[in-house]
Amino acid sequence: MRSSHLLLPLALAATLAIAAPASAADYVQAAGSALTFASEYDGETFTGQFPGFTTTLSFDPAAPAAAKLDVLIPLAGAVTGNADRDSTLASKDFFDIASFAQARYTAAGFRSLGGNRYAADGTLSLHGVSKPVTLTFTWTPGAQPLLAGNAVVKRLAFGVGGGDWADTATIPDEVAISTRVRFTAAK
Repeated sequence: MRSSHLLLPLALAATLAIAAPASAADYVQAAGSALTFASEYDGETFTGQFPGFTTTLSFDPAAPAAAKLDVLIPLAGAVTGNADRDSTLASKDFFDIASFAQARYTAAGFRSLGGNRYAADGTLSLHGVSKPVTLTFTWTPGAQPLLAGNAVVKRLAFGVGGGDWADTATIPDEVAISTRVRFTAAK
């Protein structure tokens, strides 16, 4: 009888060990990362970047539903290579950096799309508005893993570029976002 009392706790411990979720690795953004955007103005394509963004990630490809992503984006640093456009982006008509200094993208739980492809159904908070945005990405593991992804943001839903700039014939509503984030293990 005593041996069965010992077997039950051992069996329970073994079951819990097998059922326990894989532990996610915690990462912070490393040098060499980029967050860029592309749009058009009067039919001419332009690109820009947010050089001061920071990313933290908790992710295990074997358990994508447990993942967490947090990206802080200082808007004052947005650059397109055109001083007039850069100052317009910072103005009240677009990012209104005096009132909204940063944007934030957060996602809890990813979906596997097969292979090394995933989707993060997250929330973008921009210009005082929070809306769902899906980031699709590939994950390349290694000593410095790489997340390379794309998303589309509808600027007018966030109140960015309203008034005279709301004309989608001049500037499309959809802005293409792409990112390449190198990571190192969090300490």
